[in-house]
Parts: sequence; structure tokens; C-alpha cells
Amino acid sequence: MFDSFVAAFATGKKVTPQRRALLVDFSKKNGIRFNNISLLDLAFHHRSFSNEAGGKLHRYNNERLEFLGDAVLGMATATYLYEDMLEKPEGDLAKIKSVVVSEMTLAPIAVAIGVDTCLVLGKGEELSGGRSKKAILADALEAVIGAYYLDAGYPAAEKLVLKLIVPEIKKVQENRHQKDYKTLLQEFYQKHSKSCPVYELVKRTGPDHDRTFWVSVKLGNDAYGPAQGKSKKAAEQAAAAIAWETLNKK
Repeated sequence: MFDSFVAAFATGKKVTPQRRALLVDFSKKNGIRFNNISLLDLAFHHRSFSNEAGGKLHRYNNERLEFLGDAVLGMATATYLYEDMLEKPEGDLAKIKSVVVSEMTLAPIAVAIGVDTCLVLGKGEELSGGRSKKAILADALEAVIGAYYLDAGYPAAEKLVLKLIVPEIKKVQENRHQKDYKTLLQEFYQKHSKSCPVYELVKRTGPDHDRTFWVSVKLGNDAYGPAQGKSKKAAEQAAAAIAWETLNKK
């Protein structure tokens, strides 16, 4: 299965005995096993490596595996939410999914399972702190999922995803680890702009003891909201949620 992919990419770089030992140790610690360790090796190679290496290795990076892993992650998470939360409407399921598959959630998981120790970066990226960058960590985790899917099939990959993601879903459900939409939005926006989201109080209604606040958020020339809340902070969170969900549907 996927022999052409493996032949084209996974055999493009020899895995040294020392590197193999590191990858096998990573696999054992996380309860998985690779028949083709070269796929796992590829999952940890960032684009900065292939850009610097050039030649036959100019495409030896994890971006295609990340693309595949993102789809597997999304499918496994969505299926779990659909089957586990029968009483929840689509909107609630989408909100939970957007949080637990976000960079903010995936990056700490990646560190917890040892992804950072296996990364292979270009010299420039390494010097700039790439090993601790959330985007690189989250992308590499998705690439590992994609590699495991190719190597072991969907049921095994789904099992790995749920092992990693279900605890995060439970935290959201129990309101013990709610994600901050303002932080999520700021992270997302600052990937594409040097500016920060700007929150604007549109109006206040009701008596002093029962005020309702209406807030909109501006991202450059685009405005989202207004959204309401019983406090200014709650209204800002609601506006950030609208912007976050809108941007993630594009």
C-alpha cells in the first residue's frame, strides 16, 4: 500500500542506526510501531531542512504527510464527537473540534510525546528557535499521524489520534481547561499580520445592576460581531469566537 509514495520520498534519505534507535524509542514510548521507519523519519523533517539540503533531498520534508495527517486528525476527532455527543448541535461540535485540533492544543501534545526531540530542522531554523515553535511542533505531530496512517492503516491511526485528543475533549467538556478564543484569534491573526485584534465596545444596554455589553473585533479592515455578554470581557470572548469560527471556515 502506498508503495509509490514510500519509494519516492521515504527512501530518499538513509536512516542511520543512531537515528533509527531514536525513532524506535519514540514509537515504543507512544505505544506505536512502524514497519517502515523511514516514514516516521520523514514526518520529523521540516521544510527548512530540505530547502538547505537541496539536490535529491529538496522534497524530503513532512509537508505532504502533514496534509494527510490533518485530514486523519479531523476525521477521527469529528467522528468521535459525533458519536459521543449525541445531544450537541453541529455548532457546538464544531467549536470543540476547532479548539482541540488547533495549534494551541497540538503543540503541547507534541512536546509531551517527544516530537521536539526528533525534529530535523535547517541550521537557520534551529538557530532561530524552531524546535520550540508551536506551528512547527503542531505540524510535525500531524505529519506523524499521517505517517502512521500510511504505515498501519486508518484504524491504528484513529486509535493514536483518540489517545491524544480525547483527554483534551474531556477537559473542554468539563470546563476545566477551556481555551481562550481571544488567545486563539490573536495567535491565528499574528501568523498573517504584525498587528493585534482590536476590540471595540459598540454599546451598553440595561440598568447598572444588569448590564449587557456589545463588542466587535477588528482584524485590519474586517470587523466581526458585534457579540454580547454580561461583562465586557465576556463580550470580547464572544466576538473573538465569531471571528475565529468564521476564519476557520474559509
